[in-house]
Amino acid sequence: MATIGMDSLFYSKITEDASGIETYGTPVSLARAIKADLAIELSEVTLYADDGAAYVIKEFKSGTLTLGVDDIGTTAAQDLTGAVTDDNGVLISASETVGGSVAVGFRALKPDNRYRYFWLYRVKFGVPSVSLQTKGETITFSTPTIEGTVMRRMKTDANNKHPWKSEVTEGDSGVPAEVITGWFSQVYEPVFVDTP
Repeated sequence: MATIGMDSLFYSKITEDASGIETYGTPVSLARAIKADLAIELSEVTLYADDGAAYVIKEFKSGTLTLGVDDIGTTAAQDLTGAVTDDNGVLISASETVGGSVAVGFRALKPDNRYRYFWLYRVKFGVPSVSLQTKGETITFSTPTIEGTVMRRMKTDANNKHPWKSEVTEGDSGVPAEVITGWFSQVYEPVFVDTP
């Protein structure tokens, strides 16, 4: 899947019931996207029988999402990292503060001018990192990077699975137009038609 661009970075706050089942809030813009790196870790086990590999199972374990953005505003910093603003409007990060989990959505432009849309269902972010440098003969932009752990969600879909990601390319066969037009108005919920 070749892509040539990325934009429309959103997040949705998650609230959980007593069992940890997620409910997603209305998505809001996180920042202007520069880069997203998604690295996936799999649990892998091999069963050997008759002197050879009989079964190999690979399952999603977790992932790491690293976002490069133009800026992380105060509201997003509070929602993602648990930072708070004091009475003077100054953003305060403390060692004891922990942000809640969020869903993260974005889209990537493909060379054929269609977009590939994504939702990561549960991401827990740490504190953003920033690299700053003095202005010299040339101007160099310094932008924040924030890293989060991608997890499966507790809420099961209609197939009794725990999804961790959804993705779709606009214009693909069988994709209703409203799936694409409504992608960032709410976190996408998997739809499975029951078969008798």
